[in-house]
Amino acid sequence: MSLKDTLQADMKAALKGGEKERLKVVRMVLAAIKQQEIDQRIELDDAALLGVVTKMVKQRRDSITQFNQGGRADLAAAEEAEIKVLEAYLPEQLSADEIDTLIDAAITSAGATSMRDMGKVMGILKPKLEGRADLGAVSGKVKSKLG
Repeated sequence: MSLKDTLQADMKAALKGGEKERLKVVRMVLAAIKQQEIDQRIELDDAALLGVVTKMVKQRRDSITQFNQGGRADLAAAEEAEIKVLEAYLPEQLSADEIDTLIDAAITSAGATSMRDMGKVMGILKPKLEGRADLGAVSGKVKSKLG
């Protein structure tokens, strides 16, 4: 069952179960996916669908930061609830130790010795970590190890 099929089944279940908040988030994800498919004129595969969900989680985290700075804890809590629903569709997140192991392996396989090799290292890591770790944080760890 593809991620899109799972989302549609969850939408129906939330609709039948009266779960308004979950229904709202699932519909929002499906709308974002449909928008991408229309814009790009393609049928998105599961990897692209994960990218859409990951982007939505990142947007919500950014919003939470902004809402907390603005003193709007109520809006931050709503965004946090949406993140919990969205994270159910992402693969299991990697631990810090697993990420460090993958970074070390990528640095070794790329033969990286300085910051100039950062692109090579990230090119190796991105397909392995997409949706399973925050790539911004991974980038910071790679910089610290290379710099």
